[in-house]
Amino acid sequence: MKVAFLGTGLMGLPMAQRLLAADIQLVVYNRTPEKLAPLQAAGAEIATHPRQAIRAAECVILMLTNTPAIYNVLLSDTAWQTLEGRTIIQMGTITPTESQEIRDAVVAGGGEYLEAPVLGSIPEAKAGKLSVMVGAEPEQYERHLKLLQNFGTEPLLIGPVGAAAALKLALNQLIASLTTSFALSLAFVQRQGVDVDVFMQILRDSPLYAPTFDKKLQRMLDGNYADPNFPTKHLLKDTELFISEAKSQNLDISSIKGVRQILQTAVKMSFADDDYSSLFSVIKEWGEAIGE
Repeated sequence: MKVAFLGTGLMGLPMAQRLLAADIQLVVYNRTPEKLAPLQAAGAEIATHPRQAIRAAECVILMLTNTPAIYNVLLSDTAWQTLEGRTIIQMGTITPTESQEIRDAVVAGGGEYLEAPVLGSIPEAKAGKLSVMVGAEPEQYERHLKLLQNFGTEPLLIGPVGAAAALKLALNQLIASLTTSFALSLAFVQRQGVDVDVFMQILRDSPLYAPTFDKKLQRMLDGNYADPNFPTKHLLKDTELFISEAKSQNLDISSIKGVRQILQTAVKMSFADDDYSSLFSVIKEWGEAIGE
């Protein structure tokens, strides 16, 4: 089987490299062609237009930034006409509603569609240890399981299209909320003169602890947010998606709206392309950040 991989950014690049390492024939496309150089050197075929990649492959994997990018790359007039007989696997973070609408467009073009968003960042992508959540019919899941196992050893069927997208948003809401809560507590104990090592010792021995706290601790203490595994702007985008979808479900979104405000401020403070742990700087400098 020949696979087309559309979108080779921070996550897409190591994921595409996993397929090449498994000796899967790969044709790749990225809107920024310079990002394709490592894949070309490893043996991937380069497409200059999305339709070329789609036409050359039986299966098309999408790891694109957002839904507008998917429509532009996959569902433009020229690309949509090449979908007949192809399988589209959407692996980015979008809303359940958006995923279902894209499925309908793909099916109308004669293709089949499943979603398989992932939890994890660049280290897990490189190691093939992402958590892969699949929204598809059981038969589709079984048919594409071997391919998806290149990204994570145990891809899990969540339900029909939309179910995996919803779960991914729920998990990313936790990323934003947990990190914000930890950053606030960390800044608070620092201001109160409590030793950070003692704070972490108590926290690690408690049911409150989450491993992500230690992953972000040193970045926060050092104020070093460079070389992100997950940039602030992407977490803000996912938080916006969660708020939109949760609002439609009549849920109280007061808490996550506060997190969104912190992320928006981080972006305004030029942390958009830095690691999302940069929200710690917003919390520490809140008065200055909002102009008080």
